[in-house]
This record gives sequence, structure tokens and C-alpha cells, in this order.
Amino acid sequence: MAARGHVQDPNDRRLRPIYDYLDNGNNKMAIQQADKLLKKHKDLHCAKVLKAIGLQRTGKQDEAYALAQEVAALEPTDDNSLQALTILYREMHRPELVTKLYEAAVKKVPNSEEYHSHLFMAYARVGEYKKMQQAGMALYKIVPKNPYYFWSVMSLIMQSISAQDENLSKTMFLPLAERMVEKMVKEDKIEAEAEVELYYMILERLEKYKEALDVVRGKLGEKLTSELQSRENKCMAMYKKLHRWPECNALARRLLLKNSDDWQFYITYFDSVFQLIDESWTPPAEEEHSLEGEVHCSIEQAVNFIEERITEESKSSRPLRGPYLAKLELIRRLRHRGCNDEYKLGDPEELMFQYFKKFGDKPCCFTDLKVFVDLLPPSQYTKFIRQLLDVIPLAAAAENEVALPGDIKALQQHLCVVQLSRLLGIYHAMEKKQKLAVVRELMLRYRHGLEFGEEAAVWQCLTLLEEGLSHSPSNAQFKLLLIRIYCRLGAFEPVSELYSSLDAKHIQHDTIGYLLTRYAGSLGHYAAASQSCNFALRFFHSNQKDTSEYIIQAYKYGAFEKIPEFIAFRNRLNSSLHFAQVRTERMLLDLLLEANISTSLEESIKSMSLSPEEDDIPWKDLRDNRDLTVLFSWDPKDRDISEEHRKLSLEEETLWLRIRSLTLRLVSGLPTLGHTIQPKNSEKTAENGVSSKIDTIRALLQQLEAAVDSGKKFLEQKIQYPVLGPPPTRMAGFFSNGSCQCQTSLFYLVSDIYELDTNGLEDSAEIQERIGNSFKSLVERLTDLFNKCKGDLIEVRDGTLKTHPNLLENLVFFVETISIALWVSSYCDSVLRPFKSNLQKKKKKKKESSVAMPPVFTHFLDYVTELQTLTSNVIDHIKGLEIILTALKLEELSFKDTLLLQEEKKFTKTVQGKVQSSYHHSVQEIGELLKKRLDTIKKLKI
Repeated sequence: MAARGHVQDPNDRRLRPIYDYLDNGNNKMAIQQADKLLKKHKDLHCAKVLKAIGLQRTGKQDEAYALAQEVAALEPTDDNSLQALTILYREMHRPELVTKLYEAAVKKVPNSEEYHSHLFMAYARVGEYKKMQQAGMALYKIVPKNPYYFWSVMSLIMQSISAQDENLSKTMFLPLAERMVEKMVKEDKIEAEAEVELYYMILERLEKYKEALDVVRGKLGEKLTSELQSRENKCMAMYKKLHRWPECNALARRLLLKNSDDWQFYITYFDSVFQLIDESWTPPAEEEHSLEGEVHCSIEQAVNFIEERITEESKSSRPLRGPYLAKLELIRRLRHRGCNDEYKLGDPEELMFQYFKKFGDKPCCFTDLKVFVDLLPPSQYTKFIRQLLDVIPLAAAAENEVALPGDIKALQQHLCVVQLSRLLGIYHAMEKKQKLAVVRELMLRYRHGLEFGEEAAVWQCLTLLEEGLSHSPSNAQFKLLLIRIYCRLGAFEPVSELYSSLDAKHIQHDTIGYLLTRYAGSLGHYAAASQSCNFALRFFHSNQKDTSEYIIQAYKYGAFEKIPEFIAFRNRLNSSLHFAQVRTERMLLDLLLEANISTSLEESIKSMSLSPEEDDIPWKDLRDNRDLTVLFSWDPKDRDISEEHRKLSLEEETLWLRIRSLTLRLVSGLPTLGHTIQPKNSEKTAENGVSSKIDTIRALLQQLEAAVDSGKKFLEQKIQYPVLGPPPTRMAGFFSNGSCQCQTSLFYLVSDIYELDTNGLEDSAEIQERIGNSFKSLVERLTDLFNKCKGDLIEVRDGTLKTHPNLLENLVFFVETISIALWVSSYCDSVLRPFKSNLQKKKKKKKESSVAMPPVFTHFLDYVTELQTLTSNVIDHIKGLEIILTALKLEELSFKDTLLLQEEKKFTKTVQGKVQSSYHHSVQEIGELLKKRLDTIKKLKI
């Protein structure tokens, strides 16, 4: 009989249909198929797990978990069940359960390389570094392969990185890792480049720079081949750490002879030259200058070296920027040391002019020269610009006409000059009339360039940018500027579409997401705001899972030096300011849209796992990952975003986040207070935790007051960020329109109501009076807030268009404040209702026709009635705004003193239509939400 081939496991054949259904997303059929199979084969564990995956994907998480645990308790060792359980636990976001699974598997099958490997990777996903080290060594004992040994070494390094005690890291973990690698070196078992990289990393972290240098320069260093100049770069890093400037200089010089366009080596070369001059170093008479060859230790040698590079460059077939910029860098350093006159390198103005002639048609020319403009005296700015303009071949123009470039090269050169003019402040010094003339000229030049490839001013900007976007639909700068300007006008509707078209990828949700989320909730587009927050949160939540996978791949492929980078990246994202802001605003938004409307406040808070005692924001470690230079700027230094602006913006954002976070925690504390059953028994209330809850509320209230005071002090500085700088927070509006005072008063009212609840109605006349006064004061404040919402959003006067986006922000704050007022009122209602029912029972028992009702009931009923009237008035006002916005005929409007041509008027109509439509949707959504809140108020009758 012929030898039989590979026989397929019959269970694989039985399970195949279930796998197919799951792969195709047909989860219900997968569950049915699994049930059929389990009737015939009750002990087929994998079928149970696949059924659990189907249940998990259809939203039946509890059933799925119970089924999975049933199988896990049997400690399966078949590959199908283990792989299926791993997939299920990942989908459940429970990676820690995978470790238990494989711990049990390796106990039963102790010599399985595969199961030990899976166990190691499971530990890697949850960051169990000590267990990873043990698993790595266990694996190496079973199968003595180098990668497994070095997994264990890398796990020691990770223990040192994550250790809180730096001393422990340097005295225990790293020395042990070093000894483990040295053992392999002595036994001549080092095989791969990754192993040398790991050895280098350990020595560097132990600050054994000399030993690290010896490794790189020695036989092991020959394995460092995957990256270009990897060996030289590591040597350079160690020379710098050891302050071996002769070697630094010689190596930089040697690398520049190979590639005279590598900027990093010019910087090292200059640093080392001046260090050697300051140390008065002289080369040895007979020996070689250094390990790396000849050393330059004088300014004359540096000057000659740069001149030689420029001469060499002139013979090159490809023009190189490095040597020319190096000459300007050397001049700047010499000038800084006060010895430029002695060594005639040339006039910086002339050198920059020559550089422009050579590279002026390249987009990089402006950014290259931007660094060196401080070498020019201000008196020479105008002359320098005129000199540059003279060499640009512009087509001859008739009198009073603008001279235009004849080709793309000339256009790019002219664009560079315009950018430099802006940078040198030439435009800023002009009169208004001259500035308008420049704007007209630039608009004309832009339209000509297309052949190759006050509020009125704001509307004109929008029109021009929309026209630009129609010609260049992929231009990110046009989109970013449109986003900023539409947001300033309070129109969020076009912004969502523009941001989506940017197609932000991965980390960009953190770096530029603030452009969207800052305005998402504040302009009344609640649905779009939820979507915007979801975009960002989806990225942050997937970060944990994704980073674990990156770390596992790094172990598998021996990219050990990347593992600490991945972990630092994960930590940086977890500590992101933007993450904390979006999370807080999203929860406040969800409460605003759902609490006491579709679900109770208590259920909403429970579903978010919110607790007033817990603060999950890492305040000390908050990282500002925003890219504040995403918009190109050609402004001079004094008008550009500075480091000071960044610090102030971070301070403002953090203060506002603290206020919002404390507001959220205070709201989450309301359902925890409940109604105490035995008021005057303080011991009992302490036992059931309610008194500690009110202490938490009062402590949070004090923190909120402190945060508000800090916020007010900050705003007293009256900081003005650059136009293209960070957008300010909503804090100024929150204070000025009275929302802050209203919300704080509401939380103080909670404390008073709790006091009444604890003391009872008898002998509480003072508290009742205080509560009554609070109710009156709150209605007055809410009315004042409403008054600040009155007015037209778009105003047309004498042919000019004026918008009032601050009214929209005030309306949004009003809705938020009235919602908090209702949540607090619900708590008041829950306290007063039992009191009233007890009084009515007493009245029936005593059969008295009139028992005096305490004044707090009347105060509360009057307060609820006034809230109802006020909310109705606001809804009527919003209906009025809707009617006005619908009736407005903006297309008939013609701008006065406009710079726009007739054919551009169609873009003006587009812009006006977008703003009008956005305002209309904002007031509609605000109105709808307020109607739901009005229904809630009507239910408040004790």
C-alpha cells in the first residue's frame, strides 16, 4: 500500500464553516453552526470559543466571557482553542487573560517552543518585564537560539527603564544585562547586528562610553551594516560624550570629504573646532593627530576647509547647498565670538545674494536663508530685497502695470523674495494704503501663477481661499486657513468637511486635532462634535493595543533599540493634553445630550465609569503634543509664535481643562448623594458613605474656586496670540458671560440642600432662607446670561456683513448651565419630595385642615416655574433667530471697497452660504436640545 500523505485533522474540517462565517462577518450563522457542532461533539473546546467570538461580536459580552472562562478553566493545550481564545481576549481588551492561558499550557507541555514563545509575547503585551525575562531564559534552555537569549536581556533593560529607582536600574538590572551579553561575547556566540546594538545600548545607559566606543570600533562593530554610517554615527556620539574633540573633528572632517552636503557633520565640525581652540589644543609633533586622522584646530583651517568644499562643489554635477550655508554658519559663529573682521569670509549680504542666485527657484531657499537674516543690518533690508528683485527675469510691463514672471523658475524666485520681505518686516512698516496695494498685487500674481499649475477683509480672505481650493483641491494650507477663519466666524459646519478632506493619519489626530475639537462643542453642532471627539478617541484608545503589537514585532525581528522608543511613544500619547481634553469634553457632551433625557443622570454616569473621587488626568506629566506651526508663517520673529506663546497657551489650556474636569466630577457626584434615610444620625450617614460623598463634593468645589481664581489671574495678562498661533480657550467667555458664577452657585446650592436633608425641616429656617435666596439669585444670573445671548448672529448694515459668533458661544454655555441647573434641581426634588409626603401623612393623622408648609417648598416651586418660563423664552428667541437666518438673502449683498473681481463673486456667495447654513444648523440643534430640557423641567413637581 502506498505511503499516505498528510492527513487533515477531522476537527479542522468540522470547524472550517464556523471560521468562514466569522471571517465574512456572519456572526449569527457562526453561533448556529457552533451550536450544531457542539450537540454532536460536546468536548470540542474550540467550537465553544468560536461561538463566544460570535457572541462577543453581536454585543453579548457577558455570555461570551462566561463561555470563554468555561473553556479556559479546562486549561486547553490544542492550538486551535488557544489561538481562538487569544483572539477573543484581544477583542475583549483583556490581554492579561492570555498570559494565564499560556502559563497553564506551558505547565502541561513544558518543552513546547511555540507555547513558550506565545507566553513571552503575551507578557510583552501587558508589560510584565520580569516575567518576560524568565520566559525568555526558559525558552533559551529548551531551544538554545540567540534571539531567545537576547529577548531575556532586552527584558532586563526594560526593567531598568521602568524602574522608579534609578539607582536600582544602574546597580542591578543593567549590570546583569551587561554580564549576560559579555558571557556571549567571551564564548564568541554573537551572531547578529541586533545583538551588538543591544550591547551598545546597555553600555551607553551605564555611561560606559569608553567601552561602548571600543565595541563599535572593534570586531563586533563590523556587524553594524544595516544603516548608512551607523558605525560612524555611534562613534561620533561616544566621542562627544567623552569630550574627545580631536576625534570628533577628524571624523566629521572625514565624513564631509565623502559628502559635503551633510549638515549635521558641519555642526559637529564647527563645535569641535571651537572647543579645541578654547582648550588651546595642539596636535602631537610626531604621532598621528587622533584615532580618526587629521584634526583642524584653528579658525584659519576651518575657513580654508569650507572654501575648499565650495570649490569642490563648483565642480559637482549636482548643486549642493551645504557648503554655502556652512560659510554663513561660520560667519555667524565668528561674529558671536567677536572675531569676524580678522578672517575675511565675505559680506553676509553678498553671500546670501549669491545663494539666492543659485537656489532662489527652490522652495527651500526661504527656510535656508531665514536662519541667517539676523546677519543683515536692518538699514540694509530694503536694499537687499531690491538687489534680489533685480535678478528675477520679470516680463516687461506697460506703465502702471505689474511686471509678471515668464516661467515657473522666475515665479518661485519672486515668491521667495515676497516671503523674505514679509520676514524682514518690510510690509508691516507700510501705511494702510500701501498694504492694500500689495494685497492687490499679490492677488493678481496668484491668478497669473495659476497659468502654470477688518471683517470685510475676513470675507475676502475666505473668498480667495475657496477660489484657491477650487484650483488646488489638495492644498492642505488652504484647508487649514479656511478651518481657522470659519471657526473664528463661528461656522463649524464647513470645518468638519474640510478636516475630513485633510485625511489626518494616526499621530496627526493628536498634533492637529485641536483645530477641530477646540470649536466642535462650543458652536452648537453637537452631532458633529460627538463625531469629532470619536475620531480622536478612537486613535488614542487603539494606541495601547497597536503599541503592544509594535513591541512584539520589534522582539521578533531583533529591533531592540526601538522598544524603549515605542514605550515612550505610548506614554507620551497617554499623557497627551489633547487626549485629556477630548475625553473630558466628550463625557460632558454625552451628559448634556442624554442625562435626564434618554437615560437618567445616574445611569449615564455609571455607563461612563465616572467617580467624583477619581482624577485620571496625569496633571504632572501632561504633554502638549500640538503642532502649533502647522500653518506656514512668513512673519518676522516679533510677530511669529514664540516659545513664550507656547508656554502661555499650555498654561491656559491646562487651567481650562482643570475647570472642565472639576465640573464633570462635581456633576458625577450628584447621584452619589442620594436621599439619606435617617437624617440626624451622623454615625449612620458616615457608615453608608453619604457624608464622605458630600465632603468630596465640598473639596472639589474648593478646588474649582481655586482653578477659577487662577484662570481669572491668567486672563488679566490680556495675552494676544499671533493670528496663526494657538487658538485661545473658551475660558474668557465662560467668565465674562456669567456661566462660571451660575455653575459655581449651583454646586454651592447642592451643599445647602444636603445640609437641609441632614438636619430636617425643623429648626432649619436659616438654611431654608439661604436656599430661597440662592434660587432667586440663580434665576437672576441665568436671565443675565440669556440677555448676553440676545442679538442677531448675522447683521447686514449699509451693504456690509457683520457676524456675532460670541452670541452662539454664549447660547451653548447657557444650554450647559441650564442642564446643570436641572440636574441640581432633580437632586433638590429627590430631597424635598419625601419631606412633603411625610408632612402630608402627619396632616392626615392629626386631621388638621391646615398645617403650615415650610417656605422651602414654595421657594422651589417658584424657582422651577421661573426656570420653565426662562427656558421657553430662550426657545422663542431661537425660533426668531431661525426665521431671520432663513429669510436672509445674502446673495444680493455687494461688498464695498472690495478687491475682488467680478468672476470671483461666485465664491463670495459660496462662503456666505456656508456661514449662513452653519448658523442655521447651530441654532436648530441648540433649540432641539432646549426643548428636551424644557420637558424635563415640567416633570419637576414635588
